[in-house]
Amino acid sequence: MKLILANPRGFCAGVYMAIDVVDQLLEICPGETVYVYHEIVHNRYVVERFRGRGVIFVETLSEVPASAIVVFSAHGVSPAVREEARLKSLISIDATCPLVTKVHAEAIRYARKGFQILLIGHASHQEVVGTRGEAPSSIQIVEHPKDIPHLSIIDPDKLVYLTQTTLSTDDANIVIHALKMAFPNIKEPPVSDICYATTNRQMAVRTIAPSCDLVLVVGSKNSSNSVRLTEISANVGTTARLIDDHTELCDAWFTGVNTVLVTAGASAPEDLVRDLVTCLVDRFGAEVEQHDVYHEDVEFGLPGTLKGLMRKRNVDPENRRVVRGDSGEALRDWLSQRGIGMRSVDLTVRGEPVHPEA
Repeated sequence: MKLILANPRGFCAGVYMAIDVVDQLLEICPGETVYVYHEIVHNRYVVERFRGRGVIFVETLSEVPASAIVVFSAHGVSPAVREEARLKSLISIDATCPLVTKVHAEAIRYARKGFQILLIGHASHQEVVGTRGEAPSSIQIVEHPKDIPHLSIIDPDKLVYLTQTTLSTDDANIVIHALKMAFPNIKEPPVSDICYATTNRQMAVRTIAPSCDLVLVVGSKNSSNSVRLTEISANVGTTARLIDDHTELCDAWFTGVNTVLVTAGASAPEDLVRDLVTCLVDRFGAEVEQHDVYHEDVEFGLPGTLKGLMRKRNVDPENRRVVRGDSGEALRDWLSQRGIGMRSVDLTVRGEPVHPEA
């Protein structure tokens, strides 16, 4: 079997930052309970590992004692939640992904200008709930083109669309096209709201999957971006399976399969990918290749709320950064230590991906 690893895959900088926020709170606040509003990211293993370290995840702030530490997850929250936290004198630490914050800022800006906002996304997703809360009287949710006839539009010349950051670019483009057909003068955000990591991971699958027999996506079922990767693979004609880890593999999936692509959603830890690779090598004697479609090197600063708490606890935050670099070399070293070779195939041309057969 040939085993191809997509690069990029796994943790994006926003997820890495959110997890790092909780890690640092556990370090600088020993003996204090850290509460997290919703799952910090949508991955079962990440959440369970934090639970094992004493972190308590809650679905309502009524579960959090007054004056306690609460972390807002990477998906963001509405102003109403922030106000509720203030009224309870909670120590609120905001781990919202900066790219989600960007969408919140756009919603506020367009609402103040009198625009109606059509938010493309899944109505029940925490990110969409938080964004809608910024301007509830101005925002309507559009999940599918069939929702368009039911929209209440006051002035078709004062419309703008925004999108959930973790959508499939394929699905988003279908809705965007339908909106432009229905409302030719609808405005679009200055820069796409779908985040770089979502786009890059989807492009890697779209580029590599057509030459594979099976795609394995490491990620949890409630991870929107992980589910989207399976859909992208199906769109290009390759069967995809979404798994939390290697224990969910089924022998029947590999009948007649010679080439397998492995990727991971933006909230899936790399150690789960490594365990899967080891399992497949042991089971099938797989040859391992990493196909580089994009080289990511992204750096975020720590949230201001965390920096403020650090200073109060006499911890200097200035030299602490969140860096999400390219994971290829780290994986090569890890495999080498286990006697497993890996070949890299560069599919980038000046930063843009090319098809493996090009």
